[in-house]
Amino acid sequence: MEIKGKIIQKFDLQSGTSKAGNPWKKQNYLLETLESYPKKIYFDFFGDRADQYPLEVGDMVNLSFDIESREYQGRYYTDIRGWKAEKIDANATAAAAPAPAASDALAAAPAPPAPAADMSFEQTPQDDLPF
Repeated sequence: MEIKGKIIQKFDLQSGTSKAGNPWKKQNYLLETLESYPKKIYFDFFGDRADQYPLEVGDMVNLSFDIESREYQGRYYTDIRGWKAEKIDANATAAAAPAPAASDALAAAPAPPAPAADMSFEQTPQDDLPF
């Protein structure tokens, strides 16, 4: 899955050693989407990807991610795990912002003037219809 947004917070790098003795690290971020009603998305890069995609607050990114849920003691926990982040130009993002919906554009556009009524209606003998 992919989403575009702006990094609004970078959290401290977490690291440790697994039960098997392997070192691990995880970098968490908070991204705000570029929608009319922005949403905040908390995601992480795990392992080598934490170093591969260094992001800073204010970066505009196109984030590729997976959603993963796991069960622990009868409760489910969901993670958003980033696997790729491409930095994008903020100016290109503004130009590519979604255009208003057609119904919004029609509502905002002024109505065209009504055609003037033709008051010179005359019936001719060969036309017996009133319209």
